[in-house]
Amino acid sequence: MKAFFCLFLLGFSLTVCSADKPNVIYILTDDLGYGDLSCYGQKKFKTPHIDRLASEGLKFTAHYSGNTVCTPSRAVLMTGMHSGRCYVRGNMRGEAGAALDEKMTVLPEVFKAAGYRTGAFGKWGLGNTHLKGAPNPLNHGFDEFYGWKSQTIAHTYYPTTYVHNGRELPLKQGTYLHTPMMEQARAFVRGSVQAKQPFFCYIPTAIPHAAMHAPKELHEKWRKVFPQFDKKIGKYGAGGEPCPDVVNPIAGFAAMMEHLDNEIGVLLKLLDELGVDDNTLVMFSSDNGAHKEGGHDPLFWNSSGNLRGHKRDMHEGGIRAPMLARWPGMIAPGTTTAHLSGFQDLLPTVCELIGQPVPPQNTGISFVPTLRGNMAKQKTHDYLYFEFCKGANQVIASQAVRAGDWKAFRAAGKPMEIFNLKADPFEKNDLAAQRPELVRKMEAIIKEAHVPLTQ
Repeated sequence: MKAFFCLFLLGFSLTVCSADKPNVIYILTDDLGYGDLSCYGQKKFKTPHIDRLASEGLKFTAHYSGNTVCTPSRAVLMTGMHSGRCYVRGNMRGEAGAALDEKMTVLPEVFKAAGYRTGAFGKWGLGNTHLKGAPNPLNHGFDEFYGWKSQTIAHTYYPTTYVHNGRELPLKQGTYLHTPMMEQARAFVRGSVQAKQPFFCYIPTAIPHAAMHAPKELHEKWRKVFPQFDKKIGKYGAGGEPCPDVVNPIAGFAAMMEHLDNEIGVLLKLLDELGVDDNTLVMFSSDNGAHKEGGHDPLFWNSSGNLRGHKRDMHEGGIRAPMLARWPGMIAPGTTTAHLSGFQDLLPTVCELIGQPVPPQNTGISFVPTLRGNMAKQKTHDYLYFEFCKGANQVIASQAVRAGDWKAFRAAGKPMEIFNLKADPFEKNDLAAQRPELVRKMEAIIKEAHVPLTQ
């Protein structure tokens, strides 16, 4: 199936003029909460460069990650399959079970078929990136990969090694890997423009996940702002790799966010310098809600933006994600949309933008009309379905449905809860007892959306 699909794509792509193809940069943060950007309400620090994506583009207020933890969320992003159909629905013990199905056509392969250069820089999260003969980013349509060798190692920003194009190489002691990673991403953009080839640059940064590591000078700056937390020590592990404790992880979080914001500012400046700003779509999101690890305090920061819940649950704080899209001349600046969308929608959106057929496994809906401000032509979801599993056997831990203004949540072994998000955005008032017909409707949706995982 995949071979036939690729041949079809090759023939189809020859008819599309490369000048009509936008460059695409997709920045995926790790465990960034809905309230962790100043354009989404963060009050204790500013993210001015990321905020530019909102002020010069489009801000989504009802966008959802693929799942409530990283591996299955990234699988949804790559395959275009919601978590009731996707092959993995929870973080795996070990990397092998997280690998993408090589028979399936996934996001970077669609770009490749359209003549794009493709690069990924950061945390892959879908298996090891350095083992010969094993599935890795290079087996799934990426021309270049630079970053961590595994999801576990990505818990530290000071690993002993990094991986570049399948080769594990030593990293100078004390190197904050995120810095050379972003330099490599910019080099990829620069090289693509020099080669006069459209590009897809995927940046799955580890920030602000796990250990609250940040460049020293920024960390010291924020310790002066929050000295009351200097007795607080943040601890994390990274599979035997160096993962230094963090004095004042509150300062560490603010510092790593400032570092990320600065790096994105440099990237946006580069697009302008290269003369490709107007032909580059930049998107920014997060793989799930805010975490509570490594000394991070999402309550202090209001990381969920008052939404209920955090990473690992299916309330809004665990799955609703910031989503920004900037494309000068194509996306109206300073606009906001409440269009209901999710990670599965990126694949069909890209296919529409670059003139490629949608892979058969897709369950998403293109949001190109929303990007262009043409809501009259925007198709909508009847519902979004979410399923989170745990353990080696991937046992269902929780499920959720978003259908219009209504939200259903069910933890394993417990009754379903029903919320009206328009009237009750923070999921405080369970209406299941008053609305039994909605309970039945949501149960029917779950039955339709859930396909059992094959063992």
